[in-house]
Amino acid sequence: MTTLPPGAIDAATAAADAAGAVIRPYFRAGLTADDKSDDSPVTLADRAAEQAIRAIMTARFPQFGVIGEEFGDQRQGRYNWVIDPIDGTREFITGRPTFVTLIALVEDGVPILGLIDQPVIGERWLAAEGRLDFTSRLGGRTGCRKRTALAEAELSCTGPEWFDASQLAAFHRLEAACRRASWGDDAYAAGLVALGEIDVIAEAGHKPWDWAASVPIVMAAGGAMCDWSGNPLRLDAVHDGTVLILGDPALRTAALIALRGEPC
Repeated sequence: MTTLPPGAIDAATAAADAAGAVIRPYFRAGLTADDKSDDSPVTLADRAAEQAIRAIMTARFPQFGVIGEEFGDQRQGRYNWVIDPIDGTREFITGRPTFVTLIALVEDGVPILGLIDQPVIGERWLAAEGRLDFTSRLGGRTGCRKRTALAEAELSCTGPEWFDASQLAAFHRLEAACRRASWGDDAYAAGLVALGEIDVIAEAGHKPWDWAASVPIVMAAGGAMCDWSGNPLRLDAVHDGTVLILGDPALRTAALIALRGEPC
């Protein structure tokens, strides 16, 4: 049974606030980036923001594990924080305000709290116990929109470089079935699914810190998430890195069929 620990929401919001305070001074300030082993960029802001988040989490919940993109996997026990200080570092270093900070709390492998924070334009999604709160100076209402067919759906993906050849072919089949596709935005796009602006996201090459925070948010907004085989996304399961996000769960079967290349 899902049990949200007392103080978890306060810890997540405090950690996001601390990360934002670290990140904002670096935005559009000519910050240089290093390349990691997978050729993805990392900056001083990524590392400093994760350290700020970890400091709060370990002080408030020393018995919980922490898994982060920049400083590794120290998971332990029933509860684990899963964090990405800057998801969308490419957007960050090119001055685009669609990067986000991701914070999730996972219980026995299942994400039970999710936070997506855009610290420059001041947008934040926070979901726990089936409730989604969204704050933004730009406005917007929460709730995935209903779509009766993929032909009506807006499809989004971070970029084709994350796909191998077979995954790219699968994505193009899904793309052909949808109304149109757009690229970029990383996890910010999951927040847009929860606002009813995007209908389907298909990704590959994802690690837990890329998807964990989105699960409670998308589900609380009425959507669904799984991998390209239809399996639920769990921290304690073998995962091939594929992620499928659906604003309307009714699109699940058609999307999976398109990805597999089966006749409708």
